[in-house]
Amino acid sequence: MAETFDSVDDYLASFPDETREVLDGIRRTLHDAVPDAGEKISYQIPTLTVDGKSVVHFAGWAKHVSVYPLPEGDDAFAADLAPYRSGPGTAKFPLSEPIPYDLIGRIATFLVIERAG
Repeated sequence: MAETFDSVDDYLASFPDETREVLDGIRRTLHDAVPDAGEKISYQIPTLTVDGKSVVHFAGWAKHVSVYPLPEGDDAFAADLAPYRSGPGTAKFPLSEPIPYDLIGRIATFLVIERAG
């Protein structure tokens, strides 16, 4: 049976130090992009919320971290995101490469705009 988590802190604590540091960086980046966001565990992964509604999820894996879903629209942003796209709604960032935190922040910003529109 899959492990269950009561909080984002519990989720992050389940990872090795190096992965946890990256996930902590993603968490900070997302909160910087969406300052009033709440957070919860949804689908057993960390989720940022706005007005109680899920906006963006992130997760850690053995060799990468992922952010879900991906916003639509902006062509320049889509081009920046293309190397990390893994399926229609997932961005996958290998742990063996520098993590583009600025791009992850932009994902959150665009998702908030999409949800508001």
